[in-house]
Amino acid sequence: MTKIKILVDDIELQAELNDSPAAQAIARVLPIKSRGSLWGEEIYFSIGAVVDDPNTVSVVQEGDLGFWEPGNAFCIFYGRTPASRGNEIRPTSPVNVVGRITEGWEQLKKLKRGPMVTIEKA
Repeated sequence: MTKIKILVDDIELQAELNDSPAAQAIARVLPIKSRGSLWGEEIYFSIGAVVDDPNTVSVVQEGDLGFWEPGNAFCIFYGRTPASRGNEIRPTSPVNVVGRITEGWEQLKKLKRGPMVTIEKA
């Protein structure tokens, strides 16, 4: 596990990357700073990591961190997306779950526009 800090505009989140190949590739390119886009209750933005990890899932949980290979994007999931069915959280297509926000993801529900996001090792 790699402990990280995520700053979303003025919201500071504590999180950790898991030990998957995708998460290790992301840890190697930290720190990352980018303008995020919103897709429902998901923040996503392209990053410079090269990920080759076939372990993907179609449904995630609140607070999960993901990597979406088709868009080379880091994703922060905190609620339903336009692709969700019922109460599930469904990315646009399968993602690698690379970690989890350990506290504070609920604060993201107040976002109204694409935030500035900084991710660094804690």
